[in-house]
Amino acid sequence: MTFAATVFIGTSLDGYIARSNDDIEWLTSRGEKAGDLGFFAFLDSVDAVIMGRNTYDKVIGFGEENWHYGDRHVGVLSTTLPEDADPRVTVYRDLDTLVADLDQRGIKHVYPDGGRLVQSFIRAGRVDRFIISVAPVLIGSGHRLFGELHDDVPLRLDGVADLGHGFAQLTYTVER
Repeated sequence: MTFAATVFIGTSLDGYIARSNDDIEWLTSRGEKAGDLGFFAFLDSVDAVIMGRNTYDKVIGFGEENWHYGDRHVGVLSTTLPEDADPRVTVYRDLDTLVADLDQRGIKHVYPDGGRLVQSFIRAGRVDRFIISVAPVLIGSGHRLFGELHDDVPLRLDGVADLGHGFAQLTYTVER
């Protein structure tokens, strides 16, 4: 058995997910006006959330009241986070171990979160769907959503939505 993975993420119009210093205020301040952009309905559809170390650190920095993952499985892919750092998460050292554990747990729908983690999932052919909320701003530099790829990743556009306050949401399925 294998799981489906959906990337749900916000970007600037020029394709950045964070500034070089990891700041995302340009997104959160605009996003507050637009609401949750469908995030909580999406989160209800997933069995597991997997994030990279930088994303985990950012989420922890938002405070306990912003830990929105409930009792679903949460994993952090990291070579540096101590395995006992947080009783709410399972720390994975590599993608193969992560995938095997999710399959063993019977996970059906995964939310990979974090730039480098998403790029790793894409390169490994583990992303099935993208939901990208595009913020009405150009930030010029920072961390890009998409990194270098070995091969093209063909996509089918499933939907475009005007979320208000200048946000557009693009939904794509990866064609296999």
